[in-house]
Amino acid sequence: MARITVEDCIDKFQSRFELVLVASNRARKLHAGESPTVEIDNDKHTVIALREIAEESIGIDEMKNSLVEEYQTVSAIEEEELSLEYTESEDDQNFKENENKNIEKSSHEPQAEVPEVQEDLTKDYADDENKFDVQDQDLSKEDDIS
Repeated sequence: MARITVEDCIDKFQSRFELVLVASNRARKLHAGESPTVEIDNDKHTVIALREIAEESIGIDEMKNSLVEEYQTVSAIEEEELSLEYTESEDDQNFKENENKNIEKSSHEPQAEVPEVQEDLTKDYADDENKFDVQDQDLSKEDDIS
């Protein structure tokens, strides 16, 4: 077979990006040791992957699904697992009751009063301002001397 190009395979996919993802995934699998479904003809893995896509020796949907499954981190949950109901243990129930009691207690307890610090801050600010005024006056006296 003559050299294969991306243009020979693009009509089987919606976008070039999808083609590149599927072809590179297949080339990695070939490199890892999977057997090719077409003749090797001393070609590299990427060319073999493109030839497999062009000849559709492996189903396109099968290649797409294989790619998706490799990147999935969550496995599919069976219907049986979904239908199982969660039953709370006694420890869980006791924990919830204690948590509710703690919430009720905290809502009825008086909150500690915050001390007034505004006066102290005002006094400190006034003291600092007076210091600056004194320093300014001292500087103006030095200017008069020269």
